[in-house]
Amino acid sequence: MSGDLYMLRTMIVIAFSVLLLASSCLGQTSSVADVDSDAIRTTALNYIEGWYEGDAARMERALHPELAKRMIFTDPKTGHSQFNHMGAMQLVQNTRRGGGSKTPKEQQLKDVTILDRFNNAAVVKIVASTWIDYLEVAKFNGQWKIINVLWELKLSLETAEPAPKKL
Repeated sequence: MSGDLYMLRTMIVIAFSVLLLASSCLGQTSSVADVDSDAIRTTALNYIEGWYEGDAARMERALHPELAKRMIFTDPKTGHSQFNHMGAMQLVQNTRRGGGSKTPKEQQLKDVTILDRFNNAAVVKIVASTWIDYLEVAKFNGQWKIINVLWELKLSLETAEPAPKKL
């Protein structure tokens, strides 16, 4: 009987040790994810706050040099779409020229939401004053950088006119 009791105690100790080790590993994974989430949020805030403040250095910190910022604009009167493109250098220069610094503080929206993240890639949504940005962010040489931005203007329903119907 004492051999069975010893075996049972040994199994309980092993099971407890495995559970303790597993919970320790899960805690580490969670803290790494929290650190990455904070870094992703900081990158997004450097981008949008850098724009509002006209802070080119802060904007540049957020961007990968090969950034592509794009928008498809459909003219509400004609229904024709236009493809607009801007690279990192142009965005930094526009920021240096004042960017969104003329936007009144009370209108400087900067709601940041991390929509999804997997390993070294994330998608972030920013609701700003008159537009919405969808950022593709990647961990590049240990730092989170914005690689792509697809954005859309928030048109008011009063000013937007429907596109003419084609017959």
